[in-house]
Amino acid sequence: QLQLVESGGGLVQAGGSLRLFCAASGRTFRSYAMGWFRQAPGKEREFVAAISWSGANTLYADSVKGRFTISTDNAKNTLYLQMNSLKPEDTAVYYCAARTTYYVDSYYMDSPQYNYWGQGTQVTVSS
Repeated sequence: QLQLVESGGGLVQAGGSLRLFCAASGRTFRSYAMGWFRQAPGKEREFVAAISWSGANTLYADSVKGRFTISTDNAKNTLYLQMNSLKPEDTAVYYCAARTTYYVDSYYMDSPQYNYWGQGTQVTVSS
């Protein structure tokens, strides 16, 4: 069983940067694929970025590619999302997610594919 706790959200001006953290705890004795999703008011949850347990493979939504970077520190059981050149349209609740996987190079972009979710952290980008 895995528990995810997010931090690092807040208020930032357009063009600024923010770094999100997701700490994993519990039964961390298996391989996990990790991802970030976000949900704005009145909108459905959308995929942001994903990374394989090995770290060899990453995937980004077109809307954030080139601005956001997903990374992991497996030794610290921590997932990161570095967000640069933030735009007002990036405003949303950001969720980290994980799923158990046997394949260390696998990654996923659909919400139903994930087993565990964090509580979400608010990111607000002002004009």
